[in-house]
Amino acid sequence: LTLSPHPHSVLCLVAASSTSPGAPKEQRGEQRVWAKVGDLVVLPCHLSPQELQSSWKQLLRGWGGLLKRARSMMPRASVRETGFRQGDFSLWIEPLLSDDAGHYEALVRYGKETRRCQLELGMVTVTVNPPGLLVETEPLLLNCNSSHPAKLVGMRWFHNVSLVPISSRFRSRHGALSISRTTVSDSGPWRCELTYSDDERVSATFNLQILGFAGPASPVVYAAVGSAANLPCLLNRDPSASSILGVSVHWSRLAGGDLEIWGISRNGSNGSFTLHLPEVGPWDAGQYCCAVSVHGTTITRDVTLAVMTGEQWKPRGFAEGSCLLLICSLTHPRGHEYFQWSPAVQRYYLGSTLELTHVSQEDIGTWECSVHGSEGRLGAVEYELYITGTVSPVPNSLHSTPLLSPCAPSSMLHLTSQHFPNLVHTPN
Repeated sequence: LTLSPHPHSVLCLVAASSTSPGAPKEQRGEQRVWAKVGDLVVLPCHLSPQELQSSWKQLLRGWGGLLKRARSMMPRASVRETGFRQGDFSLWIEPLLSDDAGHYEALVRYGKETRRCQLELGMVTVTVNPPGLLVETEPLLLNCNSSHPAKLVGMRWFHNVSLVPISSRFRSRHGALSISRTTVSDSGPWRCELTYSDDERVSATFNLQILGFAGPASPVVYAAVGSAANLPCLLNRDPSASSILGVSVHWSRLAGGDLEIWGISRNGSNGSFTLHLPEVGPWDAGQYCCAVSVHGTTITRDVTLAVMTGEQWKPRGFAEGSCLLLICSLTHPRGHEYFQWSPAVQRYYLGSTLELTHVSQEDIGTWECSVHGSEGRLGAVEYELYITGTVSPVPNSLHSTPLLSPCAPSSMLHLTSQHFPNLVHTPN
């Protein structure tokens, strides 16, 4: 099957048993099909299966199939024989080239009958400037035009099926849409709709790709004192997969008036530039900044490290029956977190401070203070509770966050919790 490169191409579908054709009968008036360069286009030609039914039976009994002929044909075009029984003689072209625009005619001949399908193939183009993969914050210009000869009287743009409103960031004129500052949310299908003076509407879709950060805009990482922390800096795609070279990354943090900077190697990163802190302390808490530079454009992502600390307060000479105060704290809280205590026995107490006024053998073991938020469990610290000294007959009681604590004399020891969990990364 071949297609003539001339503006007016003829495709003949001829039964092997056909005789001299009669006068062709048109399926309908010439219709127009619009398509975008590079896409698959189907030029429709549908005839009534009932009208062809008797002829199909005769052809199938006497002949093994149909012969497809044309003056010249390119391998990009084909007519699918699987649709012949249903009267479908559409022409499939993939990929479509700009030179394929023009008038097409299909002649379907069977016996002494001939049917004709006529249509015009028009081109719609959508281009982006600058071309290629864009980096968020960069401006861009989307151009949309077609080969329609009539005057353009209107244009609309849609992003993910939603009409794009004209604003300070989106401006439209002369068949183009300018975006002053792109974001990752601008990725996806953009469709232009052109309206002409003859009331015909033409549309085409372009899939826009924006390189930027993945995940929440301002992530918070929770880690306990003494544990490792991984601060995420993840791009929504691997730059090397798009043949983008020259990517540089560095982390920075303002600590005590000094700017600390860490360089990150991009080798084997796959778009991930995580900053690893092997052991964090309260002084490591705060805001960090990841800066990624691509082709002269720098994008930044702020990450907050919230450090969870545990304190154990007790009078000197701790023994069974004495008073113990356990305290949990969190740097840089966002306001919605809450604390939960759970001992070895399945009991739960709320509050950042837990007071045991009379410790007993029942309280021996691991006590965990966990922090929870709207996302679920954020992190935890653990205490190992041991009892020394003489057994006291005074019963044990527990109270959460007392207003006046009998466990707080002027002379106290400050101990740090002995076990810490792994890092928990929580999105906004």
